[in-house]
Amino acid sequence: MRTVLLDLDGTLVDSASLITEHLAAAITEAGVPTRFTPQQLRGLVGPPFETALPELGLTPDQTLATIAAYRVSYDAVAATHTPLYPGVPELLGELAAAGLRLAVATSKPEHLAVRIVGGVGIGGHFTLVGGADHAIGRVGKNRVVASVLERLALDPSRDAVVMVGDRHHDVDGAGEHGVPTVGVGWGYAEPGELAGAVTVVDTLEALREVLTGDDVWSATVTAA
Repeated sequence: MRTVLLDLDGTLVDSASLITEHLAAAITEAGVPTRFTPQQLRGLVGPPFETALPELGLTPDQTLATIAAYRVSYDAVAATHTPLYPGVPELLGELAAAGLRLAVATSKPEHLAVRIVGGVGIGGHFTLVGGADHAIGRVGKNRVVASVLERLALDPSRDAVVMVGDRHHDVDGAGEHGVPTVGVGWGYAEPGELAGAVTVVDTLEALREVLTGDDVWSATVTAA
């Protein structure tokens, strides 16, 4: 069976505006004196905040306080206010009809990812919604991918698996486990960020063609 692991933010849902709005408020609530532009905060959509916020200059205490404040406000509305990219439900249905097994692999907390996927009405397409679990140290795309592979009993050295995502964290995290990534150009990557992907597509139709064709899967089998 061919399995597709899909990122959430910037791949299936256009969540940047909602995330950055709540993140800006949380940074202020945490007492950080610096004010960041929406573009600066947009770059934080995708990677774990535990590593992304310190890159903006926040101290460990400010990072923890910001994340705590963010979770209170954002988590309350994420499942009902996160917009899907147009055409995503139809794409997922077509991929499932083509015999592909679909799973989510996101750096978001898993319990929240499950709520969002259900809230936007696409939960029925996925065998598994996998995400971060801070209580057991599952933070970062590489650990999320490892967990999804384990729970689906997948070994990339023998099983056909690809990742689909919009940031280099998807490429790097999946690559650590020998899983190639198909990059999507409608997400939040900076120019050139997806250079490590096996291919980059700019439309959902192009993604459907890649995933239902044989080229990307043949390359995966060859690499394995």
